[in-house]
Amino acid sequence: MKKTLLTLQDIHKTYFQKKKPLNKALQGISFEIYEGEVFGLLGVNGAGKTTLSGILAGLHPPTSGDVQWRGASIYKDILRYRHTVGLCPQKPNIDPDLTIEEALVFAARCYGKTQKEAEKKKDYLIQLFDLGSYTKSVAKHLSGGYKQRYLIARTLMHSPKFVILDEPTVGLDPHIRKNLWKIILALRDEGVTILLTTHYLEEAEKLSDRVCFIDKGLI
Repeated sequence: MKKTLLTLQDIHKTYFQKKKPLNKALQGISFEIYEGEVFGLLGVNGAGKTTLSGILAGLHPPTSGDVQWRGASIYKDILRYRHTVGLCPQKPNIDPDLTIEEALVFAARCYGKTQKEAEKKKDYLIQLFDLGSYTKSVAKHLSGGYKQRYLIARTLMHSPKFVILDEPTVGLDPHIRKNLWKIILALRDEGVTILLTTHYLEEAEKLSDRVCFIDKGLI
């Protein structure tokens, strides 16, 4: 029987404008995510996937409800929780001036890794994602497929236990998508827990151990 890693309890998220409710993005979301699984979160654009991903990444709190990590609320020590999470965002946030190897090391150092630890992890991930020919390149100059590989590599630099991939294959060619699928499955086999948001049914079927459909902020 798998152990529960994350528990979402009645999560609501309402956006306000001039203190008046503007949009109820999430309306009572509750489910569990198990250790070492790929949990697929499916829905059309605007369904609430990215809002929920941001809450689970610790970027912003819910309007009400709670998120528990192994039985304890993440909001009791949100900084410690953030060290366990890696987020690959839907919209790339790439530093325009750093090379790939500089950006990877910088990402690890931001999470308190030593220079030696950061360099070792950087070398491993560059080999894993086949980025060796681009280490001295600025990430913004990469093609779509390699840019996405780099973003996932950066997400893994601090060895997170829980990884959120927010629509990681949108707009990519089919063969590049399938290469990224292999990487995602390899991460799961290494024991990493993954939340995968997508609107591709075949992608969810291929990768997910369990799936959850969200529509207009409702499960």
